[in-house]
Amino acid sequence: MTNFAFQIFILTNNCTMTNEAIMNALSNVQEPDLGKDLVTLNMVKDVAIDGNAVSFTVVLTTPACPMKDMIKNACINAVQLLVKKEAQVTVNFTSNTTTNRLDPKTILGGVKNIIAVVSGKGGVGKSTVAANLALALGESGAKVGLMDADIYGPSQHIMFGIRGERPLMKENGGKGLIVPIEKFGIKVISIGLLIDEKQAVVWRGPMVSSAIRQFVSDVDWGELDYLIIDMPPGTGDIHLTIVQTVPVTGVIVVTTPQLVALADAKKGIAMFGQAQLKVPIIGLVENMSYFIPAELPDNKYYIFGKDGGKNLADEFDIPFLGQIPLVQSIREGGDFGVPIMVSDDEITKKAFIEFAGNAVRGIAVKNAGIPA
Repeated sequence: MTNFAFQIFILTNNCTMTNEAIMNALSNVQEPDLGKDLVTLNMVKDVAIDGNAVSFTVVLTTPACPMKDMIKNACINAVQLLVKKEAQVTVNFTSNTTTNRLDPKTILGGVKNIIAVVSGKGGVGKSTVAANLALALGESGAKVGLMDADIYGPSQHIMFGIRGERPLMKENGGKGLIVPIEKFGIKVISIGLLIDEKQAVVWRGPMVSSAIRQFVSDVDWGELDYLIIDMPPGTGDIHLTIVQTVPVTGVIVVTTPQLVALADAKKGIAMFGQAQLKVPIIGLVENMSYFIPAELPDNKYYIFGKDGGKNLADEFDIPFLGQIPLVQSIREGGDFGVPIMVSDDEITKKAFIEFAGNAVRGIAVKNAGIPA
């Protein structure tokens, strides 16, 4: 994927400001991930000209597009270089989140993208990553839901500060539906909201699979750009049930840098590559990558090893989505029900924002059928 948002092929003197001239100029602005220009992709709408002022709307592939500023600057440069240097250019943005779902009438028909967050083992921070991914996408304007599919060890109700709450029910066409609890703009459902926290979930596989199907078919998710599914660690019944029940757009693998975690992450990657599943892997994110002491902000300590996740991504030829630092405020946020993405810690939030941006770019590329 190129880092350049536009390419100017011909430099001309000032031209008359017409819709045709504007569109011709914008045909030299490439969408950086899809590899085609904005005009060919039909992403430019509502061109309006008033003297030296010109405005138009660019329809992004996701409201969470991390390349928005780059595209905006490229559009302004293209118009001023190719049409009129005195042009006062206003670039507006809207979005139409891409999806690979061919039939919206199927299960979860209002959900454009279903993203499973997985890990080969427990303790790597998968739920923390899933929660903050959902929040990062929601912060950018996307409609997001979060399904806690870790039936035996649910945690999202704790991380979102809604433990003890109970979801409401609504009737739709004679069928009762569970209404997810909305917190920080995210629709959340978890088995932790439906059972007594003090009691262990001692269920056999069929009962667990039944609960997961209920989370899919008996919950009123509504219209969503992204449904994030926090999967249980390892490889097992729930993973098979999810993949066989819903059309998963892709998988994000979470690991930590140490050898034991990487060995288990390989199993997770291999699982979704099997012929009977064949779910695309959006990429791999490395959690607890390094520790930065508050009193020594310029020092990084690689407690669990260095670049293990990046090397694993290279080994399997899958995108590396980013590194999340080992920071006390991330743990505290999850424990106290205020995730880091809704805190004031801008430095730590930046790591999740960059990771989320890389993830949505990967999703858009896969939806367009372009090899990563």
